[in-house]
Amino acid sequence: MHLKLPVLIVTLVLARPVVTEAQQRPDAATDIYAEQVQSVLKNMIGVTIDRQLKVADIGGDENVAVGILHRTGEHDTDGAHRGLIHSYITEVYIMLSGWGTLLTGGELFNEGELSEGSIAIGPSFNAESRGGLVREIEEGDIVVIPAGLMHAWTSIPSHVTYLSVRVDPDQVLPAGYVNPEIN
Repeated sequence: MHLKLPVLIVTLVLARPVVTEAQQRPDAATDIYAEQVQSVLKNMIGVTIDRQLKVADIGGDENVAVGILHRTGEHDTDGAHRGLIHSYITEVYIMLSGWGTLLTGGELFNEGELSEGSIAIGPSFNAESRGGLVREIEEGDIVVIPAGLMHAWTSIPSHVTYLSVRVDPDQVLPAGYVNPEIN
């Protein structure tokens, strides 16, 4: 009988964080409908900034955001190995249309100033890269870009349009944000 009480106490203490974490979990899913994506996309053709669609609190002090991006040849680096590094945000690109040459990684040098970030990407900076991976990315491809990894479109012959799922473990993006164009 004496052994059961300490085992019960240890079990309750170890189970407590699980219960607390479960209580922090959201109780609803976040939906982004095709017509919402299209509404934002049609208003951003020719615009150079990313458009965040929604930022969802997924519990445990984490967010996930979904943005839509449209780039043309005007947005490539003309082959230069200079790109952007997000300090806290991991991105997953889901290519919807077009194709281009994407550079990721490499040894960084000539780092630029750290920006405070935006609703789309959080704190970020730019840099040049040596030895990164260069490859063609096209419709249907998916690319996972971890936080801290330099990335840049070095060539876009026509356009690339893609969703960016942004994993935000430090909640640097505003939880609950909804693009005003889809309200």
